[in-house]
Amino acid sequence: AMTDPRYPIGKFTYDGVVSPEARARRIEEIAEAPAALRRAVHGLDATQLETPYREGGWTVRQVVHHLPDSHLNAYVRFKLALTEDVPLVKPYDQARWAELDDTRSVRVEVSLSLLEALHARWVAVLRAMTDADWRRAYRHPEYDRVIALDEVLAMYAHHGRHHVAQITGLRERQGWN
Repeated sequence: AMTDPRYPIGKFTYDGVVSPEARARRIEEIAEAPAALRRAVHGLDATQLETPYREGGWTVRQVVHHLPDSHLNAYVRFKLALTEDVPLVKPYDQARWAELDDTRSVRVEVSLSLLEALHARWVAVLRAMTDADWRRAYRHPEYDRVIALDEVLAMYAHHGRHHVAQITGLRERQGWN
């Protein structure tokens, strides 16, 4: 079956499962994301990094730089929700962020290192959260709803795997192994 290269592991859907086991698995996926991303781009040259992962899509370089952009926002949103009562978070234009000069000019190594450091901090927060903490939430104006941190965790566990799979899918299709 031909999978959609935009969604190599499928679109995110929240299953509503909030068990300690489900949380632990999702936290582990977030913990593993930086190493998975590093493996996905290992050995790629400058031309390969500038290749879109699909027709009309972001380049591998843009995908790599997008992950810390996105996850920095997620980390801040977690900390806001843990320290304020249902804070309103600020959306950002990820497509425009991906066009800024840092995405074009900065080596992918910088974002790989940034993601590693960021996830070390984020995972420390996640592993210390209580059941009450997981029920805390923020309001997202773009979706006009309150989102509990349990759902946010599931979303970002999927997000890292989603973008890594876009890159590994391109590698497989191009035979870059």
